[in-house]
Amino acid sequence: MYRLIFRLLVTALALLSALVLWQQGQLRVLALQRIDPLPQTHALLAEKRYAEAAEYLGFFMEHDYVQHDPQAQALWQQIDTERRAWHYQAGKVWQGMIEGSSDETAGQIASVLSDLMVIGDLRDLAVQASRYLRDEETDPVIVALSALGVAATGAQLLSGAGTVASAGAASPALAGSTAAKQGIVTLKALRRADSLPPWLGATLVRASRNAASTRNLDEVGEIFQSVQTLGKTPGGLRLLRHSTDAASLHRMARFADHFAPHGATLYRIGGDTALQAGTQLHRLDKSSIQLAATYGQRGLRVLDDMGTLRFVKYSARASKIVWKGNLQQLLSRLLLQLPRWALLALIALGILVWWPTRRRKTPPAARQEPSL
Repeated sequence: MYRLIFRLLVTALALLSALVLWQQGQLRVLALQRIDPLPQTHALLAEKRYAEAAEYLGFFMEHDYVQHDPQAQALWQQIDTERRAWHYQAGKVWQGMIEGSSDETAGQIASVLSDLMVIGDLRDLAVQASRYLRDEETDPVIVALSALGVAATGAQLLSGAGTVASAGAASPALAGSTAAKQGIVTLKALRRADSLPPWLGATLVRASRNAASTRNLDEVGEIFQSVQTLGKTPGGLRLLRHSTDAASLHRMARFADHFAPHGATLYRIGGDTALQAGTQLHRLDKSSIQLAATYGQRGLRVLDDMGTLRFVKYSARASKIVWKGNLQQLLSRLLLQLPRWALLALIALGILVWWPTRRRKTPPAARQEPSL
């Protein structure tokens, strides 16, 4: 009886071990925990960062587990109502005109209009010159950007005239100088907000000196193209702050452009892990990366390991499981901690307990001779 109970127990453990080995991928997804966006959204609202809160919550609102949450729906409506209010929009326009930067479209348009003409560059140069004459501190980056802005405006005028004269043959040069001008406006706004990366400030100062002698902006042409891409993407300028050199700035721009309008939110969630996933688009598609990001950096790493098809399949199964919550995640993580050799040993033991064995024959008792 005890032997049968032992065999059944070992068999059950062997079957469980085989199931764990077979469903490793499913268990890895079950062990993940989806991000609750409401706490972070409330934190952004407390700081009056409504545009950023809308970007962050808007990313998660595209997924069913948040989209059908009544609290998330109410919060989304609250943010939308505030952003539509006339006093809010008027304040953002004023911010764009006075500070030269804004996180809302209306403020960004006002900022661009106030700086897009050469008058803004000449004004900034005059302000910096007056500070220098009064022995006050000047900003070499603003001086460099203003000088580059004057050069870009001149290039725009010359390219425009050349385009007309050549019946459109000079239009690429016009497009390049326009991108440079727009990039300069954006970088000025970042500098005023003290958000310009140090490496970029040093590069601009050097480029300004070189442009004075070479009379072209080729040295920073690609940088301005990347800045223009980030500037037209929601939250893109927050990505620019994380760049460390021209190559990383270019990667940020490609990432923001491909995942627009959610590039900044993806980077907030996944950091460099999300950026790395963005370089694997030959095997990971856009929707699967966004799905994995709802599980945080762990989800992005699991996606990278198992690929799009398996991750999407396992995630769909996980969403249908009734017994959700901490118990599911805890049990899945515990099962994943079991070493592979232990699971294989239990499977082998489960087979051995049912392995047929021959019974030993007991020798017949020796016959006793009758005593005389």
